[in-house]
Amino acid sequence: MLRLSRCYSLASIKFVQNQSTVFRPEYALKCGLEIHTQLKTRNKLFSQSTNSATPLLDTPNSHTSFYDIALPGTQPELNWEAVLFAMKLSLALDSQVNTISQFDRKHYFYGDQPQGYQVTQHYRPFARGGKINLSKELDGIDELSKDISILQLQIEQDTGKSHYTNADKDVVTLVDLNRSNVPLIELVTNPDFSDIKQVRAFIKKYQNLVRHLHISSGDLETGAMRVDVNLSINEFARVELKNLPNTSSIINAIKYEYQRQVGLISKGETSSLMESETRGWTGSSTVKLRSKETTIDYRYMPDPELPYINLAADVISGVKGIMPQLPDDIMKMLMQKPFELSLKDAKILTYNSNQNDMYDHEALRSYYLKTFHEFSKLVDEHSSAKLPTNWIIHEFLGDLNKLRIPLSKAQKILPPVVFAEFLKLLHAETISPTSSKLLLFHILETFKQSKCQDLSIPDFPRLIKEFELHAIDNVDSQELIGLCNDIIVEHTDDAFVRNLVSGKKKTSLKFLIGQGMRRSQGRIKPSEFEKQFKEILNIQW
Repeated sequence: MLRLSRCYSLASIKFVQNQSTVFRPEYALKCGLEIHTQLKTRNKLFSQSTNSATPLLDTPNSHTSFYDIALPGTQPELNWEAVLFAMKLSLALDSQVNTISQFDRKHYFYGDQPQGYQVTQHYRPFARGGKINLSKELDGIDELSKDISILQLQIEQDTGKSHYTNADKDVVTLVDLNRSNVPLIELVTNPDFSDIKQVRAFIKKYQNLVRHLHISSGDLETGAMRVDVNLSINEFARVELKNLPNTSSIINAIKYEYQRQVGLISKGETSSLMESETRGWTGSSTVKLRSKETTIDYRYMPDPELPYINLAADVISGVKGIMPQLPDDIMKMLMQKPFELSLKDAKILTYNSNQNDMYDHEALRSYYLKTFHEFSKLVDEHSSAKLPTNWIIHEFLGDLNKLRIPLSKAQKILPPVVFAEFLKLLHAETISPTSSKLLLFHILETFKQSKCQDLSIPDFPRLIKEFELHAIDNVDSQELIGLCNDIIVEHTDDAFVRNLVSGKKKTSLKFLIGQGMRRSQGRIKPSEFEKQFKEILNIQW
């Protein structure tokens, strides 16, 4: 199945390259999403079975109970942790949590649904309303700001998984019930999306939100988050798109379906667009699976074995009181004074990709903020604010990834107060940036060689003296003049010098200083080179 998904991705790439999708105003796209999110509870929704983080990768049927396999006579018992997670997500989305919600049975018959129905919330969902705001500044959409409104959130149980194989020329269906009864939140948006950028931004933002709240891994690839798309063109009947394993498949399926429907409308062949239908994504095209079921088809009924979820008002306010600061607010804070991070750097500290096992965004952000404040105590100048950003987000993280050292271990020898002392040496030009990179990598490499067991705090003055990394305070003036002249001769021409001297290309001076730092192996201060180059070239600005 993983191999099939990989083939889909390749086909999707080929499809995008061969066909250019233009969303035209006379063919208005109207799109909504249904997102099923597996919750990271300890147990399943209505049983004491272990809720595995990777149910489809574990030994089939190894995380099941009598209730999960629908043994007659077994009864459900609600896992209140799932209710807590649903409440946290609802509050983060500014949704209205219903003080009374109920569970209903949605009847349909598949081999991987042994009960013959799925327990969901049709009549009284857990929460209604709410929104996710997308903006041009933070999310890269075309509009300055756009709210994607939420119709409802409901708690429901997941189904099992059917696997099809050939045996003696017959198709054999194998059923794995590890996923059966895993708790889900189904989020349904209103059809507020009108272009691809909005859909992509929403999925990424929602994915980061559930990770930020610690309620789900949010991984599309493992099925922890599954997205169905509902779309229509020019108010024709809604089409549901299923079998969308990742973001690229979601985007490419929307593009293909948009082109397909526009083609039918432009030819006057709209009869097939009058009826709602469900279509699947093959990796290169959408194909009809069935006509869209109606509410009557599912024969919804209140579940007689499950009582209402009845929440007191102080329970909701209590959970609201322990909610963490939300990602957008954190990013805006990081992009303002005193931090003034770029959007890219702010996202590194805020967005959890769930793919880098060297650190998670919360631990990294905490480390950065503590180091920044410790450094601020040592240095008052505002111009030094970028040092923690550059050295933690870029140099330090780069070394951790290269050496495969988790942040949780590295910060034992370089806690924020120690890293702030390291930055102070840089700020005071006691050691050059070039030498600092060598020193930082040496410290971490030595720690790695000890199998992360040597927890000695580095003695920076001793190491600088031992490896002769300190900046040269008393530079031989004749040696410096000769070095600068050599650089000017080798790397400049008349036009270069004229533009530099006139101030037309001031950045050229940084190039010359960089060459000097490289030649001196970073031991001569940049300010010495700048002073000497200006003197030789008679630069007045």
